[in-house]
Amino acid sequence: MVDEIEANYAETRGETGLAAMSPAVRAAIGKVERHRLVPKAYRDGAYANHPLPIGSGQTISQPYIVALSTDLLSLKGGETVLDVGTGSGYQAAVLAEIAAKVYSIEVIASLGDEARKRLAELGYGNIEVKIGDGYQGWPEKSPFDGIIVTAAAPHVPSALVAQLKPGGRMVIPVGAGFDIQHLKLISKRAGGGYDEKRVLPVRFVPLVPGR
Repeated sequence: MVDEIEANYAETRGETGLAAMSPAVRAAIGKVERHRLVPKAYRDGAYANHPLPIGSGQTISQPYIVALSTDLLSLKGGETVLDVGTGSGYQAAVLAEIAAKVYSIEVIASLGDEARKRLAELGYGNIEVKIGDGYQGWPEKSPFDGIIVTAAAPHVPSALVAQLKPGGRMVIPVGAGFDIQHLKLISKRAGGGYDEKRVLPVRFVPLVPGR
């Protein structure tokens, strides 16, 4: 799987500006036990480089996208990161191998509860999961050094931008649900505004607002 991800990096370097995984992300991808974060029915394909269904109409993201999104945050270690859309917990686990603390939000209670249990079993004491509305972020734990959103929003949520530290980065797919979207890199300016860069065309499930 790691070799396939590296091949994806090489193929998309002109769009992403990244020719290969950083050593930290490569180590994290190699360490996280993805087969323990997918439903049993799909464990035989857990290390294939493509998404897998996890129930409730949701998916675990393609490992390449998980690696790329993590790399785009430019984490050095010691950061506090927000993961919007816990799903199976895979993205949170990869982040937790590098960042000091990961806060993860899931709107579907059954998925969030299961992810919390699995992540605890895997020993990720630096991940905290809550059930809530990803559009609103987790203001009590902000500001964040980085934010990754793992479902597509029709626009960049202002609440999430507000929870980024100056100089912080957010990676988010933006566009209509179940259609072609664009993975975007949001960079927070010191003055409070942000710069926005299109990275790649992608296809994610929609980011569901809380009820």
